[in-house]
Amino acid sequence: MTIRIAIDAMGGDHAPQEIVAGALMAAGTLGAELILIGQAEAIRRELRGTAEIPGLRVVDARDIIEMDEHPAEAVRAKPDASINVGLRMLKAGEADAFVTAGNTGASMAAALLTLGRVKGISRPALGLVYSTLSGKEAMLVDVGANADCRPIHLIQFAFMGAAYMERMFGIENPRVSLLSIGEEDSKGSSLVVEVNEALRASRLNFIGNVEGKDLMKDPGTVVVTDGFTGNVVLKTVEGIAEGLFTEVRRAAELTPWNRAAGLILKGELRKVRDRLDYSEFGGVQLLGVDGVVVIGHGRSNARAIFSAIRAARDAVKTNVLGLIREVAAEMPARKSASAAAADDDDD
Repeated sequence: MTIRIAIDAMGGDHAPQEIVAGALMAAGTLGAELILIGQAEAIRRELRGTAEIPGLRVVDARDIIEMDEHPAEAVRAKPDASINVGLRMLKAGEADAFVTAGNTGASMAAALLTLGRVKGISRPALGLVYSTLSGKEAMLVDVGANADCRPIHLIQFAFMGAAYMERMFGIENPRVSLLSIGEEDSKGSSLVVEVNEALRASRLNFIGNVEGKDLMKDPGTVVVTDGFTGNVVLKTVEGIAEGLFTEVRRAAELTPWNRAAGLILKGELRKVRDRLDYSEFGGVQLLGVDGVVVIGHGRSNARAIFSAIRAARDAVKTNVLGLIREVAAEMPARKSASAAAADDDDD
């Protein structure tokens, strides 16, 4: 069966040019049918001069949710926006996954309204897959979906993240850690301490707390945190990486000797850059909604879009959603009494 990926062609700072370019990179190489959704004339302008490609088609959607619009209001006010049309196709079974680099808040709101949550999951979370300095993949979850969290939310993020990494990367019994201000179980906010206790008692392979300095070293396979902290970490790392490589480039141009050294180190520097490059994995996974949704960076280029499409295809291929549904079905048995009480108003 051919996997069908619906792509929001109008989402992102560089839409539709980079979105269409990324889809063209993916067409014919990933073995998936690609559905570009957006203003048809704008999409076809980007496709002009390209021979008709089997497995790539255009679906017209007249409205666009801009990056600076209020998420929930825009989703309700623009039913024919590309985000809404794509998610309705996913809900109706006309697509197997949805990819967007558009407004993150609107994408999450539309996914919740259209797809709903996986039964048993209190809140969806954004899981970012990245490469550590050892070359191993890790996931930081949540990176922005939930600024305020209760213990049950972080516990569920841990189970969903572990299920994703197990199924997507074949990691048996993934190691789970909790982001805190110290490695000791007693360190951290009251939220972190309670979640630590619950994860210690769970069936997960919980290795304890990790600090921010450990994230690029060996933090385990899944690092759990609330969305406020996770988003601050993500934006801080992005800013440091951009600043670092700007300074390296500047220094390399100062003298002929520096330029020569830069050429010698170019290959190694590129490896470091790739580990910190959001385009390598393409986007974040919206875990906990009842469908496969990948949300790319607003600045996504063609390579990032290609990577997001590949991640969506692989999630469908490996049936990550099926495993998350299985895990969620067992979730009540894993709640502590305090976590269950705190979750009463979320169900």
